[in-house]
Amino acid sequence: MAVTLLLAFSAPSLYAEEIAGLKDYDVGCVFAKTGKASWLGEPEWNTVEMIAKEINDAGGINGHKLVLHLEDTGGENTRAVNAVKKLINNDKVCTIIGPSRSGTSMAVIPVVQEAKIPLVSCAGAAVIVTPVEERKWVFKVPQRDSDCVKRIYDHMASKGITKIGIISGTTGFGAAGRTQLKDIAVEYKLEIVADETYSPADTDMTAQLLKIKNAGAQAVVNWSIVPAQSIVPQNMQQLKLTIPLYQSHGFGNVKYAAAAGEAGNGIMFPGGRLLAADTVPDDSPQKKVLVDYKAAYEKTYNDTVSTFGGHAYDALWIVVNALKKVGDDPAKLRDEIEKTEFVGTAGIFKFSPADHCGLGKDAFEMLTVKDGKFVVLKD
Repeated sequence: MAVTLLLAFSAPSLYAEEIAGLKDYDVGCVFAKTGKASWLGEPEWNTVEMIAKEINDAGGINGHKLVLHLEDTGGENTRAVNAVKKLINNDKVCTIIGPSRSGTSMAVIPVVQEAKIPLVSCAGAAVIVTPVEERKWVFKVPQRDSDCVKRIYDHMASKGITKIGIISGTTGFGAAGRTQLKDIAVEYKLEIVADETYSPADTDMTAQLLKIKNAGAQAVVNWSIVPAQSIVPQNMQQLKLTIPLYQSHGFGNVKYAAAAGEAGNGIMFPGGRLLAADTVPDDSPQKKVLVDYKAAYEKTYNDTVSTFGGHAYDALWIVVNALKKVGDDPAKLRDEIEKTEFVGTAGIFKFSPADHCGLGKDAFEMLTVKDGKFVVLKD
């Protein structure tokens, strides 16, 4: 499904673009609005529509209308590749935001690299932007999966946990996270006593969790973006497996916690501060961004804000700020994005030629689920 967002205005709100004949700024967006990853893509889609209206209502970008060309990938690699090719070849976009998933992001990298069109991914795997010398045209806004693993392992170390079981989805995000969990465990002297996986369509992980239980694990890490994030805690409850459950930053939509029900209480995970915006100190550089975006999104859509919509917020504003400075030449945009410093929902970004993510481990807050809500973990 493709949607071109051409926002309508009443006569008094016609702005300089129509008077001065300035061309539109065409930006592509590829999100998993439907399919199993729609919990990621739908808030991303909603967010960019909301921001585009705000920008155009205020007169555009230096008088240029912002036109979004939105493509629904359904979370599928082939659809993502075809969508990106259409955006580049037919819609002539100057840059692309998305995809929502790590696997689809990896699939489109060769396309944007060859076309020399900047891509700002909304997916978490560090491999999307590394090695940076092979990702000249690729950036991403979520925190790195490697930093997420380190925050989890830091917390485990503080609790004296030395033996863990890991369970992960076989998606691109799950596979990349599994690699990080295994590699970084060596650095933390953690023993992985069980290493289990499941497919995105699986609805029961009891067999895998039983192996983890029998292996003597002191904690479980589940790494996924699919509904299994809600099923794993339910299966653990059924097995009376009461050891701590950690999830990845892919858990950052409160709907996952709600779907887990009572079994979700106590889940721990590193997340962006957006999920606990009201508890962020008033003197934090992020406070106003978090509170304002949360309020605007929830008022516009009557739905709870999520990490994933925040990624789209960060990506689009990074692109818009670059467009303000250098216009829509893709090469100039790429260079401008690469030197961006920006206070966003995921953290305080500082991109560089050596870092196309721009965030560190401190962009995460350890969160937990309490009565179906996300709160800052106190211990």
